[in-house]
Amino acid sequence: MSNPEAACYTVVNDDSSETPSTQDLRNALQKGSDEVKIDTLRKIIISTINGNHQPQLLMSVIQYAMPSRNKQLKKLLHFYWEVCPKYDDNGKLKQEMILVVNAIRNDLQHPNEYIRGATLRFLQKISKEQELLEPLVPICRSCLEHRHSYVRKNAVFAIYTIYREFEHLIPDAPELIQTFLAAESDATCKRNAFVFLANCAMPKAVEYVVQVYDQIGALDELLQMAIIDVIRLDCKTDSTHRARWIRCIFELLNAPSHAVKYEAATTLTSLTQNAAAVKAAASTLIDLVVKESDNNVKLIVLDRLDNLRSKHGRVFDGLIMDVLQVLSSADIEVRRKAISIALNMTSSRNVEEVVLFLKKQLQKTHDQEYEKAPEYRQLLIQSIHVCAVKFSEVAASVVHALMEFLGDSNNPSALDVVAFVRQVEVVEKFPQLRPSITERLIQTLPEIKSGKVFRGVLWILGEYVENANDILDAFQELRKVIGEIPILASEQRLLDEASAQDEEKKEEESKKESAPPISARPKVLADGTYATETAFTSTVTARLEAVKAAAKPPLRTLILGGDFFTGSVLASTLTKLVLRFSEQLQDRKKSNSLQAEAMLIMTSVIRVGQSKFVSVSIDEDSHERILNCIQTLSSLEEKPVVHEVFLGDTKAAYSKMVAAQEKKAAEKRELEATKESIVQVDDVLSFRQFSKKAADDVIDYDEDVGRATGTGEVHEDFISNLSRITQLTGFSDPIYAEAYVKVHGFDILLDVLLVNQTADTLQNLCLDFATLGDLKLVERPAVYIIAPHGFQSIKATIKVSSTETGVIFGSILWEGPNLSEQAVILNDIHIDIMDYIKPAYCTEAQFRSMWTEFEWENRVNVSTTMSDPRDYLKHIMKSTNMSCLTPEGAMSGDCDFLSANMYARSLFGEDALANLSIERTEAGTITGHVRIRSKTQGIALSLGDRITMAQKDNKLSS
Repeated sequence: MSNPEAACYTVVNDDSSETPSTQDLRNALQKGSDEVKIDTLRKIIISTINGNHQPQLLMSVIQYAMPSRNKQLKKLLHFYWEVCPKYDDNGKLKQEMILVVNAIRNDLQHPNEYIRGATLRFLQKISKEQELLEPLVPICRSCLEHRHSYVRKNAVFAIYTIYREFEHLIPDAPELIQTFLAAESDATCKRNAFVFLANCAMPKAVEYVVQVYDQIGALDELLQMAIIDVIRLDCKTDSTHRARWIRCIFELLNAPSHAVKYEAATTLTSLTQNAAAVKAAASTLIDLVVKESDNNVKLIVLDRLDNLRSKHGRVFDGLIMDVLQVLSSADIEVRRKAISIALNMTSSRNVEEVVLFLKKQLQKTHDQEYEKAPEYRQLLIQSIHVCAVKFSEVAASVVHALMEFLGDSNNPSALDVVAFVRQVEVVEKFPQLRPSITERLIQTLPEIKSGKVFRGVLWILGEYVENANDILDAFQELRKVIGEIPILASEQRLLDEASAQDEEKKEEESKKESAPPISARPKVLADGTYATETAFTSTVTARLEAVKAAAKPPLRTLILGGDFFTGSVLASTLTKLVLRFSEQLQDRKKSNSLQAEAMLIMTSVIRVGQSKFVSVSIDEDSHERILNCIQTLSSLEEKPVVHEVFLGDTKAAYSKMVAAQEKKAAEKRELEATKESIVQVDDVLSFRQFSKKAADDVIDYDEDVGRATGTGEVHEDFISNLSRITQLTGFSDPIYAEAYVKVHGFDILLDVLLVNQTADTLQNLCLDFATLGDLKLVERPAVYIIAPHGFQSIKATIKVSSTETGVIFGSILWEGPNLSEQAVILNDIHIDIMDYIKPAYCTEAQFRSMWTEFEWENRVNVSTTMSDPRDYLKHIMKSTNMSCLTPEGAMSGDCDFLSANMYARSLFGEDALANLSIERTEAGTITGHVRIRSKTQGIALSLGDRITMAQKDNKLSS
């Protein structure tokens, strides 16, 4: 009989290549040993779960397997009794099950406590079989008095499951368990009995808690957890013990068990919003994070703490230093989460304490043995940066401490320091600190190793070194980090000296023995042609490499290594310093000397960039920029308009960019503030039950529930559902099939409609699906019988594990009128990647870091009929669900060029980056390309295909 409430079992894969016949299984049960019977019974259970019940084997199992005393076989029998069909086609209990009930009854009276306990656990799994359970109730009651606690604790839950399903079988169960609980001494048995009362007789559970109120702190951990659950449930009603329960939870905050502490803290905040209670709960959660060793538990508790902070911000002000104690943890994710919470708790009252603590932690990272020191150092610098952005009064106290890390070998840390000095506008907002900051930067120049850090420091020096003496000091230090100039001449001299030394050595060696003849051998050049390489050319190459590898000043090393972008920033900085020096000091001799020196350095960078001493030749952009600087300095006395560009416009442009960022941050904070619904104290309270209603005013309770749960915002209309329907077969096929594809987070639900278009009954119809990509079919659809011209709806669920284009394909198999097998191949279902990609935001530094790190790139050429670059950008953003990171101010104005960065993130945490570079031609069309980068190949290719399809659709629509 089909039971709508039948249990749901998991389909188990049978690894055996051949399924034994029913007779073979019967013979194995009859003649085999206990080991053979165990293996045979396992095969029968798997076959039964997979739909092949084999009812003819039931008597064989009872006859040959049930009398065995093997404990493993008895346990397998419990699994078999759970899954085997117990009723005949008429819905009556099979006669054979009387023997099974008798065997279970004997096991419940077995002298071995393990067998008794295991059998009592088995009864909990057949709790819906009333006819089986009814004769076993007296035995279960007697097991409550067994000497062993294992039997008693399982007997409690067996009675619980029976009472929950069939209360009339044990009508006095609550009184029975209450008496049992009063006399019981075992902790686990008491906890199980208390859980029974909490779920079936709440007043008796509350009565028990009141009786043991003074002993709750000394009870077992499991019982304390159950008591907390009862308190939580009782307080949902209008409990008279509410004040007592709150005091009880306060006491449990000091329990020795971490689990009890956590539950007590979370329960206390749900019972009362009192500031003292919230503070006590928060202190307990912080103590748990500090003392708990499991990092996953730390992160979970920190999430709970952050959620509590968002609701009770003011109460947490005094706990910020306690939160910072979590930084003693070694895990970087725990530290990052703790610092995030602490920064949200930072206010003008405690910011100085926070910054002081972070500075002390920063000093500890100097120790090389400090665990994960580079990552932790970068996290601390970024945190201090955030504090200085929010509270500018602390910037002056940390700027000198942070500048010690400009020469850090960990490049991100040094970059964060430069960003701090520049982006926080320390030098702009604190004019009194400029001399000391620029002096420290000048002194730190020889210690810097990174080109990015050099560029940031050079920009600051070019903008804020204003005193004539400071300009001379800056020039002096820059000469030291560049080395001897002209660079090309000095490098050539070193090469000549190395050649001369080699020649002297060769002459000394030739006096001792005759020199071997110079041998020649072919060498493949870069363009694929052959050249003759002699020992002489090999020696020259070796000398050149030795000269390149010699120790050199840091900035010289970068330039010889091909970093000419830094060289162009150096030229711009020198130009600003010379122009500012000439304006302040009217001494033409010194001004001309400084001018000539700067032009010599710039010319030297260009010449060495075109020589054999650099690994990469100078690029065209850097070459042009340095030449512009030289040209500007050559017309120093004329003071053209370009002087104002160097001295004023660059700083003004940067200030404008910072102002735009601050405005955007302020708008974000304002938007978050407006999200919180603010209710005035004098607002009118509206009671729907008391309000006047018109005759046609009907209360929609479903709408009310939707509003309360937040699901009322989701609207699905008929048209949007139709757009997700995919036709799987043709109209002339014997079976017409179409599928409605709906995405639920990480699941894809296929609702397939089958229509029998023939006059025959289709038997054993099976819908067989298969997948390509990171898709996985959860379960195979069942077998159906469809009447002539009948309909059948079949649902299938598919799991998605990554953001890649997936394909679902399959076929429909059935048996025709003459039992002949027939099939129809289904059309493919392509899963839309856009269902899993959502717009996201990241900082410019994070974007550049990921762009450098990600290895998969897909370049799509722009082909569109649009004429406005901005319209095309909006079209691409809409098609790919990506957000634009380039600020609106950077794209303002009328221009034929547009370059923008875009970013999105998938539900699986995968990042997708894109850069759009387009140009409007004279003919009015748009040319250019979109570059997509990601960590995995699938998302890059899928987004590229999406952009190509969007361009085609746009052409067709136009």
